[in-house]
Amino acid sequence: MKIDVIGDIHGCFDELCTLFLELGYKKERNFFVHQDGRIPVFVGDLTDRGPASIKVMELVYEMVVQQKKARYVPGNHCNKLYRFFLGNKVQQQHGLETTVAEYETLDKQKQAKVRKQFITLYEDAPLYLQLLEANAVIAHAGIKQSYIGRHDKKVKTFVLYGDITGEFDEDGRPIRRDWAQHYQGNTWIVYGHTPVLNPRIINRTINIDTGCVFGNKLTAFRLPEEITVSIPSEQPLLEEKFRSFPDE
Repeated sequence: MKIDVIGDIHGCFDELCTLFLELGYKKERNFFVHQDGRIPVFVGDLTDRGPASIKVMELVYEMVVQQKKARYVPGNHCNKLYRFFLGNKVQQQHGLETTVAEYETLDKQKQAKVRKQFITLYEDAPLYLQLLEANAVIAHAGIKQSYIGRHDKKVKTFVLYGDITGEFDEDGRPIRRDWAQHYQGNTWIVYGHTPVLNPRIINRTINIDTGCVFGNKLTAFRLPEEITVSIPSEQPLLEEKFRSFPDE
């Protein structure tokens, strides 16, 4: 099994298309395929903040649900958009407001179609993916070794939001424990969620959210090759959005 795990896209549709071409995919009609049968895996947070969240959502729906040529796990932004589409009261902030603004420019028929597609995509998705053939687990914010195989509420919170402490830093961002430092497994854990300037490999974990929407780059991690491929972002650079770690 050959996979290309793609980091947080956040509405950066043009960069996603460029990354697919860089990875050797060809565009067929309205989706991308690889002649060697490689499988793209989206690590969540498809939408919010970027310029084209609806187009990203439609492409991923087409590849995952319609063509069954890709896989997807949801992120926290996906969860919030899902709850918005269900009609729940959610705060339109931290990027959701940009997706909602895009959505509201559509006519009612297109809105209904987009809403139905995303609800289907989200409800069909596993909380995280165990890909035994690729020796990898794909989870939006990562997963502790002891949680693999579990799907309870505690695991869902971890997979969507990371190892949160319940506290916040001076900028209002959640403080998260560095769970990757303690991972001892032989299976790759591939995740995103926390923007870093360069892919961060600790033990057999790799964070591939390289902050495309914040002006850095969009990254894929290829298995079994164990290599990263990145393309530059077209968005303005916001350096304050990136996290650094003591080991760097």
